[in-house]
Amino acid sequence: MTKSNIRKQATALNYTGSGAPVISAQGKGVVAEDIIALAEQAGIHIHQNEHLSDFLQQLETGEAIPEDLYYLIAEILSFVYLLEGKQPKGWNNES
Repeated sequence: MTKSNIRKQATALNYTGSGAPVISAQGKGVVAEDIIALAEQAGIHIHQNEHLSDFLQQLETGEAIPEDLYYLIAEILSFVYLLEGKQPKGWNNES
């Protein structure tokens, strides 16, 4: 399969700081392109992972991510927070 034959897909997650992240939007093709464009315009970080995306596409909008994905999503969110200069209270990155 060539890259041009691969159909784009996107899943947006919302995390409020408590509980599990929730699927807030998802789609394929043009809808995925719109989700990605809106995220880029809003300055939202985009993580590309084909296998994670395939799995998340099986979930419904409004559904919390399953417990099996907590660790992976937490790593991604932690990295994004650090990129944005956000840190937990009392956390010091200097060693």
